[in-house]
Amino acid sequence: MSHESKLVNIEGAASIVQLKGADLNRVDLHKANLRGVDLSGADLSKADLSGADLSKARLSGADLRGADLREVQLSKADLNKADLSEANLSGTYLRETDLGRANLTGANLSMSFLSKTNLRGAKLGGVDLSGADLSTAIVTKEQMEKVKHM
Repeated sequence: MSHESKLVNIEGAASIVQLKGADLNRVDLHKANLRGVDLSGADLSKADLSGADLSKARLSGADLRGADLREVQLSKADLNKADLSEANLSGTYLRETDLGRANLTGANLSMSFLSKTNLRGAKLGGVDLSGADLSTAIVTKEQMEKVKHM
């Protein structure tokens, strides 16, 4: 039996598809186009979003614990108060993303691009930022002292 992944494209369908608060735990959205979609408060824990486009998506308060977000496009996305603990965001593009008050405890952000990203109030304990570009990121010295790798 073949389990080929199908590409999901719901760009522009935000007014038709209601995903705010949706239960998408462990769902496979690999390479999905979710640009601008409202996923606030959604349960995306352990979901596979690798390679997806979530630019300008609204993910405030979303549960992304343990999610696979490798090489995801998250520029200008709203992840304020989102739970990204233990998530894999390696190689992710987060330019001008709002991660204010997000929980990134134990997350992997290695080789990610975080230019102009708001990290004010974010929990960064045990975060792997090795090879990440933090130029012009908004973050305090106290937060950076809790980072695992730089």
